[in-house]
Amino acid sequence: MRKKVVIPTKLSPVAGEMLTEQGDYEVFQEAGADLLELAKAHGDAYAFIVRSEKVTPEIIDAYPNLKVVIRAGAGFNTIDIKYARKRKIDVMNTPGANSNAVAEEVVALMLADARHLIPADASCRSGKWEKAKFMGREITEKTIGILGLGHIGQLVAKRLSGFDMTVVGYDPVISEEKAADVGARLVSLEELFEQADYISLHIPENDATRGMINKELFDRMKEGASVINCARAGIINEDDLRAAKAERGIRYLNDVYPKDEEGDKPIADVADIMLPHLGASTVEANTNAAVKAAKQLIEFDTMGITSAIVNRDIPAGLDESYAELAFTLTKLCRSAFGDDAKISSIETSVYGALQPYAEWLIVPILTALYNDFERSMDHGAAQTFLDQMGIAYLDRTTDERKGYGDSITIDLVGGCSADELRRVSVRGTIAENVLMVSRINDFDRLYVEPQGHMVVFIFADRPGVLAQITQHIADAGLNIEDVRNPHNEDGGKSIAILKVNEAVSSALIDQIAAEIEADTAFYAQM
Repeated sequence: MRKKVVIPTKLSPVAGEMLTEQGDYEVFQEAGADLLELAKAHGDAYAFIVRSEKVTPEIIDAYPNLKVVIRAGAGFNTIDIKYARKRKIDVMNTPGANSNAVAEEVVALMLADARHLIPADASCRSGKWEKAKFMGREITEKTIGILGLGHIGQLVAKRLSGFDMTVVGYDPVISEEKAADVGARLVSLEELFEQADYISLHIPENDATRGMINKELFDRMKEGASVINCARAGIINEDDLRAAKAERGIRYLNDVYPKDEEGDKPIADVADIMLPHLGASTVEANTNAAVKAAKQLIEFDTMGITSAIVNRDIPAGLDESYAELAFTLTKLCRSAFGDDAKISSIETSVYGALQPYAEWLIVPILTALYNDFERSMDHGAAQTFLDQMGIAYLDRTTDERKGYGDSITIDLVGGCSADELRRVSVRGTIAENVLMVSRINDFDRLYVEPQGHMVVFIFADRPGVLAQITQHIADAGLNIEDVRNPHNEDGGKSIAILKVNEAVSSALIDQIAAEIEADTAFYAQM
């Protein structure tokens, strides 16, 4: 019996044609159809292919045979992926299908605004001839700041290369080498807003980025500079934008809203150009998404390829607690590595019964490093992400004779510049159902539970240093809940690991580090 595929959206018919030609599928496509209504006739559907349609628990429950939902596009926030996983339904997306369309839209918005094309067209059609009024600007040799150098951000840089623009970018993960490949120079977030004539936003909306573009950044912008938002509405603080526009003449070019629907838009008074979320609305993007969706479904069913699944973070057989261990060790490792340092490579050693799942553990590792990577992605998506960011990944061959049991070692390699190479290594395991850090750099057999507020110092071993550290902690009104202070006799170093009851300021860490001449000093909230 052929598997029924429901496509309730305006998607290129090529998807249905590919699936029908393959022979294993019966395709029903009706643009704009209500999925609950369709369940009356097609409740036996095996798969959905959707665009912006919402796939809620109610809809999922209406299709008892549903096994696959494919979002023909990158974002999948309209699909309840957690409920789908409870129902053992795989959700896929088609990343990259819309990327060029969005990148070209950024260029179109910049040119339309710089040359006043929209109001000039309306004026000319009304019979007027207002050349002086519509004196424009050239974007050639200006500076474009790209916030988020993922696939779309990289394409924006490439598309603008013909305008001889200076390209600066901010992305906490991408390597300097990968940025340079697309002609971008990495700078801090503050420097990007200070230097750019145009700022193009390409970051997700989540707890870390919501309202991120605010007064502090707007105040750093050049007079009359432009912000282009083809990402997500929630990343902009609209009240701060409104004030910045009044004070500094900032231009705002917008294609995204809290909801894609008719009605008044709260941003209307501050947007210089508003489009109805047209970023992915090209014939080519629609076709690309359709082709990818059909191909993914066929490859999933015939070859078991799961690289596009976005709600399967661990495979069958892997204890979820070890995924949590990989996430926690990476978070600690990143704190030791420093937020200012760029990661050029990630290296892992996976021991014992965990070895067959090594490639899957890169998913929680990336989640701990980068807000833009979803925990629900699979290892194939993780490798694609690493390739896009220019970060090397090596899973080292392990020697089981070392007797580390079921443990994970994570190394981060990189630095603040090409001349500085930094490496931090952390190993951990699970003992009696408790996550444990067993090694930090050269300090082994630590067995510290990574929990709460932790401060760590590595320094030349000598009497009295631990007393200096604890005195400063006490003077700051913090209560010490646990202390580890082992020595490394071969290297003449000591490590002090303290758990305290509250967050520790960077100023206090810096003060203690300077006084004890620490080689390494950091705070981590676990």
